[in-house]
Amino acid sequence: MCGIVGIVGSSPVNQSIYDALTVLQHRGQDAAGILTLKNNRFRLRKANGLVRDVFEAKHMQRLKGGVGIGHVRYPTAGSSSASEAQPFYVNCPYGLALAHNGNLINAHEVKQALFEKARRHVNTTSDSEILLNVLAHQLEISTTSNLTERDIFSAIRQLHCEVAGAYAVVAMVIGHGLIAFRDPNGIRPLCIGKREVAGKIEYMVASESVALDAVGFQFMRDIAPGEGVYITFDGEFFSEQCAESPRLNPCLFEFVYFARPDSFMDNISVYDARVRMGRKLGEKIRRDWEHLDIDVVIPIPETSCDSALEIALTLGKPYRQGFVKNRYVGRTFIMPGQQERRQSVRRKLNAINSEFKGKSVLLVDDSIVRGTTSEQIIEMAREAGAKNVYLASAAPEVRFPNVYGIDMPSAHELIAHGREVDTIAELIGADGLIFQDLVDLEAAVSEANPNISVFENSVFSGEYVTGGVDQQYLEHLESLRCEDAKTKREIQQDLVNLELHNDDS
Repeated sequence: MCGIVGIVGSSPVNQSIYDALTVLQHRGQDAAGILTLKNNRFRLRKANGLVRDVFEAKHMQRLKGGVGIGHVRYPTAGSSSASEAQPFYVNCPYGLALAHNGNLINAHEVKQALFEKARRHVNTTSDSEILLNVLAHQLEISTTSNLTERDIFSAIRQLHCEVAGAYAVVAMVIGHGLIAFRDPNGIRPLCIGKREVAGKIEYMVASESVALDAVGFQFMRDIAPGEGVYITFDGEFFSEQCAESPRLNPCLFEFVYFARPDSFMDNISVYDARVRMGRKLGEKIRRDWEHLDIDVVIPIPETSCDSALEIALTLGKPYRQGFVKNRYVGRTFIMPGQQERRQSVRRKLNAINSEFKGKSVLLVDDSIVRGTTSEQIIEMAREAGAKNVYLASAAPEVRFPNVYGIDMPSAHELIAHGREVDTIAELIGADGLIFQDLVDLEAAVSEANPNISVFENSVFSGEYVTGGVDQQYLEHLESLRCEDAKTKREIQQDLVNLELHNDDS
């Protein structure tokens, strides 16, 4: 999962992009990058680390220009080497830079075609660089020297035909403007806003509406599935539907976990959706688990807090904050290594013993993926003196890998894959385990936007909305996501970088 930002302004945009990336930091903590444009020259800073660590004052001073794009990243099937931080750029045609959130499911085939037909070399394992080169090739073969909005939308239309998967993209073309588009299923979020500065309209695109709020842009709308948007550097705005059969199939897990609660995505308040998740799960517990002697409801901070409060209200039970979170430790789900995730749990949370001692506690989490975090938190609750520990998940069982840009591990790493609920409860040490029903989760999210008839819910159902995902592909993906394979790729990439550095010197 990644976060992207793009701004066409009339004044320096470096600080605005920095501020926007800061509020999108939850979408990726592995690397960050900002690219601006001034005097037809790209100015780029990107590196591994958090936004606050990647950009020092000296870097910000060099990022001059009134237009720019930014990115925060965590790796899925690719390497976490600094060489794969975004944005990426190519010199031909014009000078083109791109940042991307999502994942292509036909990356290997497209990469091969790029080399054989377009003679374009992709230097990293990132499918974002593949997208960049597809877009560059289409612009190169379909345009004259005077690039128009017709040429832009034609290139996006052809790109939709060539690539498959999930992608929300922001790009810049030197001498022309900013481009943004979304895959035909609208799996990954992307919205657009505007503001007026000194009588001029500035535009901004971002993964979540909260980024617009942070820098004073007014939310206009979500970019539609398959839609292309082109904003010239003079502020002219163009948009066009570029997909043959667009459908809105947003990722359900965005609403469960990834998005900030103060964001709106596809006309849905993330906060309201999580409250409704809690209400529906509370009703299920009251109906099917009335025998549980629950004394108190405690969230596992902090994505689950909104749902947990609503569960407590529905059950008529006290709601307490039983864990104190160290806010200087990253989100464990998106940490790049299993060992790092395991070690971080007790650094991240500490129990308030008085809220557990002698009580039967209902813990609430947003989801259960690998189960290692749940196991350790239940153990912490028992150490704090809990009599019984029950666990409720605001999401259904995560049984299948994600192929659209979320680092859901291979199937054998998912604790719910091939297991019944009682077995999962035993493995994590819970006295009772309750999962949200998928139909209730979808109803909780879609209530605000009934136009959504099908969500991308593959991690729960095993059904992939794009098609083209079979067992062979999942096995290939598993080999890419293997922790050992990631480590080997990173070592190899670092060696390549060292050799290139030595050659240059």
